[in-house]
Amino acid sequence: MPDVRLASPQGKWILLTTVLGSSMAMLDSTVVNVALPRIGRDLDANLSALQWTVNAYMVTLAGLILLGGALGDRFGRRKVFVVGVVWFAVASLLCGIAPNAGVLIAARALQGVGGALLTPGSLALIQASFHPDDRGRAVGLWSGFGGIGAAVGPFVGGWLVDGPGWRWVFLLNVPLALVCVPVALRHVPESGDQQAHGRFDVLGAVLGALALALVTYALIEAGGGGAVVVVSAVAGLAAAVAFVVVERRRPDPMMPLDIFASRQFTAVNLVTLCVYAALGGFFFLAALQLQVVVGYSALAAGTALLPTTVLMLLLSARSGELAGRIGPRIPLTVGPLLCAAGMLMMLRVGPGASYVADVLPALVVLGLGLVTLVAPLTATVLGSVSVVRAGLASGINNAAARAAGLIAVAALPLLAGMGEEAYREPAAFDTAFDKAMGWCAGALVVGSVIAAAVVRRPPPDCKRPECLRHGGVTAPPLEGEPVRKRLG
Repeated sequence: MPDVRLASPQGKWILLTTVLGSSMAMLDSTVVNVALPRIGRDLDANLSALQWTVNAYMVTLAGLILLGGALGDRFGRRKVFVVGVVWFAVASLLCGIAPNAGVLIAARALQGVGGALLTPGSLALIQASFHPDDRGRAVGLWSGFGGIGAAVGPFVGGWLVDGPGWRWVFLLNVPLALVCVPVALRHVPESGDQQAHGRFDVLGAVLGALALALVTYALIEAGGGGAVVVVSAVAGLAAAVAFVVVERRRPDPMMPLDIFASRQFTAVNLVTLCVYAALGGFFFLAALQLQVVVGYSALAAGTALLPTTVLMLLLSARSGELAGRIGPRIPLTVGPLLCAAGMLMMLRVGPGASYVADVLPALVVLGLGLVTLVAPLTATVLGSVSVVRAGLASGINNAAARAAGLIAVAALPLLAGMGEEAYREPAAFDTAFDKAMGWCAGALVVGSVIAAAVVRRPPPDCKRPECLRHGGVTAPPLEGEPVRKRLG
């Protein structure tokens, strides 16, 4: 049984290293958007290269995050966490010194691998290390500090872009890792799952990531047409089918398909796909809109987006309590509609837009929508399966959200008619941005309809979320394994 107390020096060191590790991955999921216009200018990159700068990271992270959690259970959570931090730092260094867009994209894909190793391990280390009496408070502090990191990330990213330069958005991870790794090795106890057995589903992970990469490539390059795009699309769909076949036949699959026998679990993941596709597309394009069209600096654009994350950090716990009383159906129906309204309000954000009159109201409405839906979404995911599979359900939901975001970043410019040089042409980008907001709002409305039609209150004895405060906008909280499974 874990016995580290939160008030002890060791407990504080454990909290520090897990917050630093998870913050590295969370920050790079958000702050890079703010740096994209400067990256494009410095590396002479077109729009598709900027899309890949975001999506190369998301492809490997979404495709491998479930495998990363399994590796930690088998070989030791501290060991895999440390490997992930070191891997992430080395990849970040490569991003920071990249001489061209191709090298940057490849390094971003390597970053995603590191993120898949360290992201599941940060919360798992807390769960496996702290005494049961302190565990809830430790998780609360971890999620709270992580939310603060998510809130200040775009601000720090903008400051770095306008000051030392965009490369420091990546290079900043190196000193963080130099603090994180020694602390983890010295103060964090090793842990694992003694019941973990069987072969790793490496084939399933590779097929899943390959399917995402090929479909993403086809969507990004579809504007140019050609046989390569068609072949990529067909190959991506074939890889997706092969993934399903492999997962159905393997004795120990990465993603057991029978978990989707729960109608509620399937429905909530469909809602997740709709919501996080819209959010992924929004935050990718909004950072560009504010800089390319409105004329903000990177720092101003990063600061402008803060209200959404701050609202989530301050109010998500209360939203979860309310949903516990009234059930998830209303929040999961109303929340996406509020988000859709916020995105439609962004249609007012164009040349000469006022932050107070135009930008801020849209972000506040969007933030209130996220506050309304994120905590109930996580609770419903955990409550729609048996307690022993709650950690798996959370991992699948988190991966689905990230996959939805990367597909949206690939597809929205195509749907909105953005050309390769659109981000260099303010008028053209403004027109396409408005079309994209319509697509995002439509996806959110579909999610709301699904929630209203299918989602019901989970049983009273289901697992409840531990991450009550959440500030991330790229994916729902990644909850860990249930206590009774981990403690036997």
